[in-house]
Amino acid sequence: MKSDCIQTTICQERKKDPIEMFHSGQLVKVCAPMVRYSKLAFRTLVRKYSCDLCYTPMIVAADFVRSVKARDSEFTTNQGDCPLIVQFAANDARILSDAARIVCPYANGIDINCGCPQRWAMAEGYGACLINKPELVRDMVKQVRNEVENPRFSVSVKIRIHDDLPRTIDLCRKAEATGVSWITVHGRTIEERHQPVHYDAIKIIKENMSIPVIANGDIRNLKEAENVWQITGTDGRKKTMTLQWVAVATFLYAEIGLIIIFCLPFIPPQRWQKIFSFTVWGKIATFWNKAFLTIIILLIVLFLDAVREVRKYSATHAFEKSATTKPDAYEHTQMKLFRSQRNLYISGFSLFFWLVLRRLVILITQLAKELSNKGVLKVQADNTNKAAKKFMEENEKLKWILKNYGKDGDRILETENKKLVEEQEKLKTELRKTSDALSKAQNDVVTMKIQSERLSKEYDRLLREHSELQDRLEKGNKKGL
Repeated sequence: MKSDCIQTTICQERKKDPIEMFHSGQLVKVCAPMVRYSKLAFRTLVRKYSCDLCYTPMIVAADFVRSVKARDSEFTTNQGDCPLIVQFAANDARILSDAARIVCPYANGIDINCGCPQRWAMAEGYGACLINKPELVRDMVKQVRNEVENPRFSVSVKIRIHDDLPRTIDLCRKAEATGVSWITVHGRTIEERHQPVHYDAIKIIKENMSIPVIANGDIRNLKEAENVWQITGTDGRKKTMTLQWVAVATFLYAEIGLIIIFCLPFIPPQRWQKIFSFTVWGKIATFWNKAFLTIIILLIVLFLDAVREVRKYSATHAFEKSATTKPDAYEHTQMKLFRSQRNLYISGFSLFFWLVLRRLVILITQLAKELSNKGVLKVQADNTNKAAKKFMEENEKLKWILKNYGKDGDRILETENKKLVEEQEKLKTELRKTSDALSKAQNDVVTMKIQSERLSKEYDRLLREHSELQDRLEKGNKKGL
């Protein structure tokens, strides 16, 4: 069987990998396979309007493998027609693998149609009847994986849901274990045609799968696609925590980091006290108590809300209610219980570590003050010890003198005292002489000051007389002339 019988052009640059699209976190816009519509011309048109991924119409694998005419009629493509998924209707693993090998050079993957509810398809063993044959689906996926050498070639499955949703979840898990790339879920049962799509069922299926899930059914425009994307949480939408719990988790990690830093053994409390005494911390300290109480209140509110959620989803009557009215929602309730328990742990530990952090800062500050006081007391004690040691040495010296000299020692002490008295008197005498000399010098200074004032007055008088004589002389010279 030769693939070159197909009149197509190989797409050499298939840069857009569908798997990477689903993990991008953005809405992936998929053009579903539609009978007589999803041919090359239609696919080219929708790609111009930002369609990310296109499917061919459903092709019967047996006819495709057996007939060159069928291949030429059912499958055409070109270089711009990528990424492209070829959907096959098959009930035999060998035939499907042969068809996959033929289209492998021209497409990004194949899709096994397990969702077509048409009577002729189900009568031939194709389409929706395969959702009741998980072993056959498993064999077809394995056979394609073994026969196609390209590891990036995707193998996906499109299904409808059962009336008993746990059966659908079990089918999807088996398909996932087999190695399918993603699963497309049409949110209706085999019997339903125009009834509302069960988007809640698609959401539950997605929450139980780790591979991408595509939501399908009654999506006619981009706005509806965005709404279904938000409702079901299907790929590529990133599953993230809400903003408040992301903030609380970040706050928890910051608390743990600060506690570890404060407990580092090579940073002494005195260094932390110097850091706390910076101007920036002084400005923050004015609002510290209010901020501390505000955060405490917020964490308590979040903790109580998490407790309420845990009690809501862990109560026995909640499980019984889910089991009687919606058996398919049991796993969904379990997932919500897990998330509420996670939020409970995050808020509880954040509250605990916030109190520990406050107490740790207080203890570090107190310890730094105590160590500073201890240092001052140690210096004072050292000085006191030195003075006491000096006094003890002098006391021992005096005792030694008294012991060795006896009465002579008393006489020596008296002599020393007399000498000291005489020196004192001499000093007093010199002090008096100095005082007298100072007084005399002060009197001389006063006398010289008086004489200086008199000389200054006499000098001023002589200047005046000199000026008068000079004026008279000038007048006489003028008259002589």
